[in-house]
Formats: sequence, C-alpha cells, structure tokens
Amino acid sequence: MSRPLHRGVSGGGRNAECCDYTWDSQMKDKTDKEDVEKRHSQDHMSLSSRCLIGLVFPDNSTSKCGSLGGENGFGSDPFNMGNSRNRQNLTMSFLKFCLILIVILALSGSLWWTIAISNSTRGNIFRGYRRLQDQLITDLLDIGELSMGSARLKEVDFCFEESENIVPCFFNVSSDLAMESSKGDAVERQCEYGSNQNCLVHLPKNYRIPLRWPTGRDVIWVANVKITAQQVLSSGSFTKRMMMLDEDQISFRSDSSMFDGVEDYSHQIAEMIGLRNESNFIQAGVRTVLDIGCGYGSFGAHLFSKQLITMCVANYETSGSQVQLTLERGLPAMIGSFATKQLPYPSLSFDMLHCARCGIDWDQKEGIYLVEADRVLRPGGYFVWTSPITNAQRSIRNKEKQKKWAFIQSFAENLCWEMLSQQDETVVWKKTSNKDCYSSRKSGPSICSMGHDVESPYYRTLEPCIGGTRSRRWIPIEQRTAWPSRATLNSTELNIHGVHPEEFSEDLLNWNSAVRNYWSLLSPQIFSDHPKRPGDEDPSPPYNMLRNVLDMNARFGGLNSALLEAGKTAWVMNVIPTSGPNHLPLILDRGLVGVLHDWCEAFPTYPRTYDMVHAKGLLSLEASQKRRCTTLDLFTEIDRLLRPEGWVILHDKTNLIHTARALATRLRWEARVIEIESNSEEKLLVCQKPFFKRP
Repeated sequence: MSRPLHRGVSGGGRNAECCDYTWDSQMKDKTDKEDVEKRHSQDHMSLSSRCLIGLVFPDNSTSKCGSLGGENGFGSDPFNMGNSRNRQNLTMSFLKFCLILIVILALSGSLWWTIAISNSTRGNIFRGYRRLQDQLITDLLDIGELSMGSARLKEVDFCFEESENIVPCFFNVSSDLAMESSKGDAVERQCEYGSNQNCLVHLPKNYRIPLRWPTGRDVIWVANVKITAQQVLSSGSFTKRMMMLDEDQISFRSDSSMFDGVEDYSHQIAEMIGLRNESNFIQAGVRTVLDIGCGYGSFGAHLFSKQLITMCVANYETSGSQVQLTLERGLPAMIGSFATKQLPYPSLSFDMLHCARCGIDWDQKEGIYLVEADRVLRPGGYFVWTSPITNAQRSIRNKEKQKKWAFIQSFAENLCWEMLSQQDETVVWKKTSNKDCYSSRKSGPSICSMGHDVESPYYRTLEPCIGGTRSRRWIPIEQRTAWPSRATLNSTELNIHGVHPEEFSEDLLNWNSAVRNYWSLLSPQIFSDHPKRPGDEDPSPPYNMLRNVLDMNARFGGLNSALLEAGKTAWVMNVIPTSGPNHLPLILDRGLVGVLHDWCEAFPTYPRTYDMVHAKGLLSLEASQKRRCTTLDLFTEIDRLLRPEGWVILHDKTNLIHTARALATRLRWEARVIEIESNSEEKLLVCQKPFFKRP
C-alpha cells in the first residue's frame, strides 16, 4: 500500500524559524487548502519584513533568510523563485514609502519652523541671505573675468587724438569756434542729447603728473595745458608780472615781494573797504569770492592762504584757457558765461564779486549783466571792478569810455549799491543790506516776482529784475557767523533751509567718521602725511597729495566740512545734481563753494582737473530717474575729469557697486570693492586711474 506523498520543509530547524509553513496538495480538501493559502500569505509577508529589516540592520539573522533557497536542495523550485521576486518588489515599495514619509516630515518641520520665527529673526535671515547673494554675485563676476580671459568685457576705446582738451558741451558749437573765441565772444554751453563721448580722452604728449601741493599751486608743466609761449608773452602787463615762462614750466609769482603783484593789489582792496589788510576779510564777513574772468587764478591763490575760497568763472577758450590753467594749479574754477544764461548758482551766493579786466561789458544789454552780478551777491557784499574805464583822467579824452562809465555808475546806484572808494583803475561798491532801499528808488530794475526768483537757475535765461529780495536767506554778511564757525549752521539757519538740526548733526558725525576711515583705508596712496615717489625730493608742508575733490552728490557738503575739520588743505567742488533735492543754498551759506549740474551732461571744465572724484548715493539717485544717459556715460565723464593716478570713491548699494566695478574694468581703472562694517546693504568702490604715457 502506497503511502501519501508529502512535500515541504523538513525539520523545525533554522529554516522553520524564518519561513514556517506546510503544504500538502494530496491530504487536504478544498477548505483546508484555502486555510493553508491564507496562512501562507501572512507568513510570507512576515518573512519579507524580517528580511528587509535584516538588509537595513545587518546581523546574524540575515543568514537565516539567505539560506532559504538552497539548504535543502530546492533552489530550482519554481515557488521559491517567485518568493524572491515578491520580496524585491516589497522592498522597493517599502523604500518608496519611507522616502515619502521623510519628505512629508521635512516639509511639516520646515513649516512649523518658519511660523515660529520672530520678525527680527526673519530680518536677520533675510540680511544673511542678501549677504550670501551679494557674495555670489562677486564670485560670479570674478569667475566670469577669469573664464573670459582675453575675451572679457570690451575695454572702452580712446577718443581721437585731437580730443585731449575736449569739453563736450562746448565742442562743435560752431565751425568758427576758434575765431569766435579769439574775438572774445562768449561761447554758450549747449549739451544736446547724444553729446556724451563714450571714449577715453588722450593725454597731451609729454604730459607729467602735477607737482605736489603747495608747490603745484605756483609751478605747472607747460605740456599739461594748451598754451603757447606766444600767448604767455602776449598777456597783459598785469599778468606778465605774475608769470614766468621757463623751458618746460610756468611759474606764478603772486606771493613774491619782489613784484608789484597780487599781494599789494589785495591789500589795496582791503584798505578801500576800510580794513587794515586782506587778513581782515574774514572779520568783515567775506569768505567766498566769485572771480569773473580770473586770469590764471593768482588772486584766488593769494586769498586761499587767508582762508578765503575763490571760484574762478571764465568763458570757454580753445587755448590759453584761464579755467584750465587755474585748475591745473589746483584752484577752484569752472567754465561760465554771462552771455544769455544765469550762472548755475542760487541768489545770494557770494560775499564778494571780483572783476579785474575780465572782458565783461557791464553797460551792454541795458545793464542786465550787472543785475545778474547783483543776484548772486549777498546783502552787504562787495563788487570790485578794475578797468581802464574807471580811470577818469585817462578817459577824459575818450567820450565813449566816459559814456560807459557814467552808465555803470548810475546803474549801480539804481541797484542800491554804494560806492565805497575809487583808486586808480579800481572801484569798490557795497550792496545794500536794507530792502527798503528798493522802494525808495526813482528808477532802475524792478524786483522779480516769485515765479522769476528761484533757487535753481539751471539753464535759465538772464532776468532784467532784481532777485533774492524775497528769500529768507536775505541776511547781511556782517550778521553771519564768521568763518570757520559759519561751516556749522545754527538751528535758526537750518530751519530756513528746512533741515532738522538732528539730521544735520548726524550727517556731520557720519562724515567725520567716513573721512577718518578714508584716511586709514587709502594711506599712504592718497592722504599720506609724507607722499614721495622714488627720486622725488621731500615735499614741502603740509605734505598733502590731494588738492581738489569733486563731490558729485554733495548733499549738505558733509565731505567738504569733514576735510576742513580734519585739517586737510584740499578744497571741494560740491555738486548738487538737478535730479535730486537742491541743498546748494545751504552749502553756500556754510561758506563752501558748489554748483548745480545735470550729470547726463558734461561738467563745465577741462579734462584732467581733479585729484579725486567722490560720489555717495549718486548711482541710486540716477537709477531712480528716467534718464537719457547710461552709467557708462557717467563713468567716461568721470575719467575725463580725473587726473592720471587720481582716485574714485563710490559709496552706494551693493548691487550697483558690483555693476560699477564691472564698468571700471572697462575703463582700465584699478578697482576693488570694500565692505562697510556698519552697513551690510552698501559697499565702497575704490578705483585709481592709471597713468598711460602717450606714445
């Protein structure tokens, strides 16, 4: 009798521990078979789970699962092969499930963490993110420059060779420009759209770095300016007495006692005003002087030593320029003309106006030039005029000169000017401090209406009416605080300008700190106490490499004030952009000099006239405007204004600074970005213009 056939797993050893199930197709009926199948399915899932755990956390138990298929010689059994595939599928399903669970937990945790963060913490995280973003931009720029190599951003080309003395807004105004200027006719400023020169101005042949201040004030290199020996020799006797032409230098002898020069002249003016000497100008309320047709700046150079600052204004000239030579000496100057437009200064801007043979026909156009002079002169200020016309003895035989002189005397009286004194060819008038004088006149120019008396006379035509009488700034110079205390305005004066005293004080403190940082950061390159190049002789005191600064967005004049407080001899041209708030009246009332300007136009000066160009917030200001110019236009203009080896300091938002850095490399400037410890949102860009010798 045959026995039933059994097939299954033998014994109750290790295999049964891992996979305990029994199958008998011949001894069970259909019901038992279903129970066995159900039990088998449950045991199989238990096996898979234990085997998966063994894969993740391996130990000795893994060998128990691994020996299922071969220990009893049934490795080729079709059932066992199916179990292996099912285990793999279940393993992958479990892994996917775990991955989804981890993602859900991570998102839930992140959401909870975000909700739990306070506002201050979020701010810190945002600032940290911005710093990382800024650093990434910097790194990408560096990587980009390295990766591009010779194929990096194209460098800006040089202009044509004849452009070494170009002033764009005066260039190509007329085909007969040279002939017009030689006749003494004023060339008007015309900055039309597209007048920007996106190229770098060449240096004159044989150009040399100017001598250090104060030596450079009295000696300049002939090759640096457009003037010939014949022009020097043909200058008037007064000019020739103050100049001496050597082989490659022009020496200005204004302070020499050996010559009857500007020292005696300024002393004479002081005596005519009623002062002991020119050192008493400050006590008389005189600090700022507008020198019209200044020659070569010798009058201003002498007054500079007396703590007076003189702004030279003269017509554009193709060669032998008064403005170019004055700026080459490191003295304040700019191109300006009385021809048809008002000067870019508000009313009541200067304590003294000076004109020594300046070439202005004051009697022309019914005295409108004298009206403009009156507009920019402060109450109680002085108008000094030196001209052969004023010499009655010489003019007695010339009826035309007599007629001119009579008209000017009468017109000055109708402007409420008082003639203080007349000596030889020099006359001194004093502007009235009393507004009631205008109502007591029988004739003369009328008083301007409110609509015609403005503080922003940029490109405004000359007005035949008296301006400034309605201004809250009508304060006689004798009542103003004497220099240097004038630089710090009191609360009453600040209220006139709509500036809160705390805002002004904070600005002053910030700039004092900034100047100290500039000195520390850039010494000895710029502000060294003892600058010296190899082969140079020891410089004369005060050892200052920096003579003049162009502050392109001066605001309250804080940089200028901080330089003075630090005892630096450099002077600052404070520029107020026409695209921003007009604080120029405040700057001028502080006893500083400045001008309104639209930076989409060329600045009214000759190339290579400033040692340093500074701008804080200018890029942000210009970026907020719908401008007709680009940042490249602005940078090529800065390059035109800057002397070789001169410096540029830009302080602005981080993203704009990095853009500016890329442009600086196109202009061949040496540039670096510097962090500001107290402000992570802004940075400094410090650049130096190299000295490329012209072949």
